[in-house]
Amino acid sequence: MEASSEVVPARYLRMPHVEPGMAVGLFGGSFNPPHAGHALVAETAIRRLRLDQLWWMVTPGNPLKENGGLAPLSRRIALSEAHAEDPRIKVTAFEAGFHVRYTADTLALIQARNPGVNFVWLMGADSLRDFHRWERWRKIACRVPIAVFDRPGATLSFLSSTMTKTFARARLDESDAPVLARTKPPAWTFIHGPRSSLSSTALRRGDGNPASRE
Repeated sequence: MEASSEVVPARYLRMPHVEPGMAVGLFGGSFNPPHAGHALVAETAIRRLRLDQLWWMVTPGNPLKENGGLAPLSRRIALSEAHAEDPRIKVTAFEAGFHVRYTADTLALIQARNPGVNFVWLMGADSLRDFHRWERWRKIACRVPIAVFDRPGATLSFLSSTMTKTFARARLDESDAPVLARTKPPAWTFIHGPRSSLSSTALRRGDGNPASRE
């Protein structure tokens, strides 16, 4: 975990500004460290989902993972900024500012403060495998549409995951991705496209073996 004395610039602890009617992608992770694979997902999401903004949300820590090796939040923010070349990408760590950890709570907070904005949750296919372990995962799926992005070694995850079986009838064809953000949940789609084998785990180990995105 980050040291309590760490100073994070205040602008990152606030939610980015949005306007009613916008389509905004929510891309959360520990980004420990961020890499070109994350940027590829962000760029693909903006293009395929026709997003007005994408929030690159650097989390304080993942409740499902050991956070002992987590780099300082300010460091992960700075590295994320280096990968966020598109001006529509807004790097933020507002979860730390509002002291929330679980995605279900984050989404409730976001929607309460931004009425009329069309949010869509973004995740890699590798994360889909464990989605049913997330706190109140069914409520998450019923609160916002979800876009699942292909990842090496996880292409078939959507066929076997608990989430996709539970919400099979809510799946949209990939060709409908441009309207996903404005579709009433539950709604989700699987997006194929360019894939990167880079992973934060492999980068921390100092090797190039693909692993789950963080």
